[in-house]
Amino acid sequence: MATSIVVENATKYFTLRYHRTFKEVAVAKAKGRPTSETFKAVDDVSFTVEQGESIGIMGLNGSGKSTLLKMINGVMKPDEGSILTRGRIAGLIATGAGFHNQLTGRENLYLNAAILGMTEAEIKRKLDDIVEFAELGHTLDGPVGHYSSGQKARLGFAIAIHVDSDIFLADEVLAVGDKPFRVKCMKKMRQIRKSGRTLFYVSHSPDSVIKMCNRVLVLEKGRLGFDGDPTEAVHYLRYDEGDDLDDEIANDI
Repeated sequence: MATSIVVENATKYFTLRYHRTFKEVAVAKAKGRPTSETFKAVDDVSFTVEQGESIGIMGLNGSGKSTLLKMINGVMKPDEGSILTRGRIAGLIATGAGFHNQLTGRENLYLNAAILGMTEAEIKRKLDDIVEFAELGHTLDGPVGHYSSGQKARLGFAIAIHVDSDIFLADEVLAVGDKPFRVKCMKKMRQIRKSGRTLFYVSHSPDSVIKMCNRVLVLEKGRLGFDGDPTEAVHYLRYDEGDDLDDEIANDI
């Protein structure tokens, strides 16, 4: 089996600034107070993923999940270590990312699909399927600036899911939107998994992670705390009891 992703000692630093204006910074320095703090959002993380694996990424808010996903996607580069990937990467790592608020949903569809690497012929061939999946109706021809977060998620996921990719990334795909659409997204992701593509799925939902993934990485304050079986990962995080919505979605998949 071919190797899909190799992450070696990946570390990403962020700087938290305490003051916004030059005056505030000057006053703080004059009083000997710190003006900023640098911390590791991802701290010396290493793992290897084989082609076709379905990987869940779990952890508390601020543990580095989205940062790690953005580095795998190439949106960010690690400050230390390395991340190597094989093949085309697609996915939804931020609701509405890359959308231009003054453009219509349809115009953003063409623009976003092109950014994700789809050719003009590909877009035309898949246009009807993307539009049907998004279920935005006449709203598709209105400016994206007027969309709700759920509508942006619909359009973004509909585009990403139709890109022919080797690796698919999904960050909190169940966090926005209504239940029927979330169920449809999960079903589509199961098709991706069965197709042999590598899947990375970030979620707080234990039921959907167990249903979707064959391996889970747990991040704790930027470090890799667990790497193994999904059920054991849920127990490790003490997420053993899901809420009713999780149960309903898992049962509908």
